Amino acid sequence: MLPRAFTEEQVMFRDAYRKFLSSEIVPHMEAWREAGIVDREAFRKAGERGFLMVWPEEKYGGMGDPDFRFEQVIIEETAYARAGDWYSTLHSRLVGPYFTRFGSEEQCQRFMPKCASGELILAIAMTEPDAGSDLAGMRSTAVEHDDHWVLNGSKTYISNGINADVVIVAAKTDPENNPHAMTLFIVERGMEGFERGRNLEKMGMKAQDTAELFFNDVRVPKANVLGEPHKGFIYLMEGLAEERLIGACGYLAAAQLSWDLTSEYVKERKAFGKPLAAFQNTQFKLAELRTDLDIAQTYVDQCVAAFNAGELTAVDAAKAKLVTSELQVKVADIGVQLHGGAGYMDEYPISRQFTDAKIATIYAGSSEVMKIIVSRDCLGDKYQPFNTRNF
Repeated sequence: MLPRAFTEEQVMFRDAYRKFLSSEIVPHMEAWREAGIVDREAFRKAGERGFLMVWPEEKYGGMGDPDFRFEQVIIEETAYARAGDWYSTLHSRLVGPYFTRFGSEEQCQRFMPKCASGELILAIAMTEPDAGSDLAGMRSTAVEHDDHWVLNGSKTYISNGINADVVIVAAKTDPENNPHAMTLFIVERGMEGFERGRNLEKMGMKAQDTAELFFNDVRVPKANVLGEPHKGFIYLMEGLAEERLIGACGYLAAAQLSWDLTSEYVKERKAFGKPLAAFQNTQFKLAELRTDLDIAQTYVDQCVAAFNAGELTAVDAAKAKLVTSELQVKVADIGVQLHGGAGYMDEYPISRQFTDAKIATIYAGSSEVMKIIVSRDCLGDKYQPFNTRNF
């Protein structure tokens, strides 16, 4: 693999975070998977050590360093430790920035320090039974009154749905005139009419609590409106590039682990008197995957650099999300195949790598939606050819 560009501080950060995972997270993962939820104490312990939110200013409890590579380290190490079910990045880098990007200073002061410490756990609620990637199909609504809004509707497949103390909820606020007029509301645990459904059972990511949320005439104070009313759709679109970059980093790290697990296995497992790694079929498949992974890693690292420079486009992020999510599934699938019957057994890590992988091509925008985004760009009138010839 080509050299990767991390600072000395980030290399030290990686080592410290790796040790934190080893002592505080990995030993509990099996119990959390059986329980279907990560213990809240994990967030507090990460917050105490500065691993929960790196980017916010110190006055909000962070290190004040917005360099995305710190989060990239966290994402990669978490995935490689087989602890991706503990999706701390959802809390810290996917939802948290909504406060500093769109919220008021009062909201930042009220929520961010406790989010950084792990006292409050965050979630974001966009998806509904009939509205996933197509946010315009959302049915949740909110009606404005003198000093509050009344929120009604339901959300599903919400990560951190059980653990969350604060949920950013998107709802339509002018459905008759403008289907894209949405507002983001800060809904807090204990608000009357805010209820949670069951913790949903999933194919993979067993320790990641995923729930249905219900809002029945929830009175949301105007102080809990995030940003300006009716601009929620724009805010959500602004956050999607980073969300897809976060996803790409995680998908690729998980794929790297699947390759390594398979590589180790085929060197030890014998068939017809020789290791599986001695067969040309095995060599070719792993060589192809190794090449795909290294090329994808270079692209993702370039996307991180572009994001840090404020230049990552939604299209480039969609490409990263598309290729890495599909690659995560592909590497895990081939890994299971090369493991043979052992790959189907839950006691072998590759089995869980496979079941955890499939969701990557669905959430944060499905592969089909990513292809629509990319095709609109590359087939559109504003597309710039790779090379313009004058002959």
